[in-house]
Amino acid sequence: MSYYIGLMSGTSLDAIDAALVSFPGKQPVLHHAINYPLHESLRNDIRALCTPGENEIDRMGQLDIVLGNTFAAAVKQLLTDAGIDATQIHAIGSHGQTIRHRPRLEKGQCFTLQIGDPNTIAEQTGITTVADFRRRDMAVGGQGAPLVPAFHATFFSTNAQPRIILNIGGMANVTLLPTDTKTPVSGFDTGPGNILIDSWIQQQQQQPFDRNGEWAASGSVDLNLLNSLLKDGFFQLAPPKSTGREYFNLDWLQQYLDKCEYTLTPMDVQATLSELTATSIADIIKKYAAKSGELVVCGGGARNADLMQRIVKKLASTTVKTSDDYGLPAEWVEAVAFAWLARERLAQRPGNLPEVTGAYRPVVLGGIYPG
Repeated sequence: MSYYIGLMSGTSLDAIDAALVSFPGKQPVLHHAINYPLHESLRNDIRALCTPGENEIDRMGQLDIVLGNTFAAAVKQLLTDAGIDATQIHAIGSHGQTIRHRPRLEKGQCFTLQIGDPNTIAEQTGITTVADFRRRDMAVGGQGAPLVPAFHATFFSTNAQPRIILNIGGMANVTLLPTDTKTPVSGFDTGPGNILIDSWIQQQQQQPFDRNGEWAASGSVDLNLLNSLLKDGFFQLAPPKSTGREYFNLDWLQQYLDKCEYTLTPMDVQATLSELTATSIADIIKKYAAKSGELVVCGGGARNADLMQRIVKKLASTTVKTSDDYGLPAEWVEAVAFAWLARERLAQRPGNLPEVTGAYRPVVLGGIYPG
């Protein structure tokens, strides 16, 4: 059996998701998975690189190697826990850590940058590593994101009814799966997923995330703030569109809080941020996929009970499930997707969907670093 490993470190910066996967048929088989923690000092170094600052090139170069070693350590831990030898792994697919994503600059200037040196991963593990998936899509006019919809289309499509796959990571994105195979799959980022919810509770309560959305549930939504946030230009953009931590962050939030004519309690801000995520998701589904009968949620946000309740309430006519209902635990879908993208790269098959990213043609994604 050929095993693959998918590595995902997203905008939430909570941990590295490492998944051991095989692809024996239509459905992937998840054999083992771990969350490999990132030390607070490392998270702080990543956050510092996500916005312009001093001495960025040196800091990026050093962090690139540190993260490469950290990704390699996550792989070794996964193999130890699973009782699998490195020689049994066909390839690693490493998303890397995004430190800058600029998809809407002038034509020819758009770029995206992920670090976590794949040379180091391959050397430390002895396993062929595939990385740098996003930039080839940008080279053909795409936004380099979202890439996971290609995986969604392969494993979640059904001819029974139109289906929406919603991934709620740091950012949220949707994949719209038609029943007619002749109709193109579409998808795009909807805006913030967990990023603002997590960042606010980290700042206010020094907690890594809002467990089950309990803090948000204790507050009340401020409609004035919510409506102001929803007027942001990103929510008005037509797809294809993608975004990241460079745009949606606490500085972005603070500019709206500074305009408030009254003081909000921290828990009311948290409730409003949860409502922002739910509303921006629901609004775009109603606009672009109103006839879809089923919504399948994956990503860490699927474990936020408060957020899920808000989404269900706003999409009352839609059946809402999680990817667990289809055999793939919600928190591991993205890591599994990058294992699949590594397999596609080695097979010389395109990994992007032009209708999703805006690329003018399908292309094979990722660079190969032999083990």
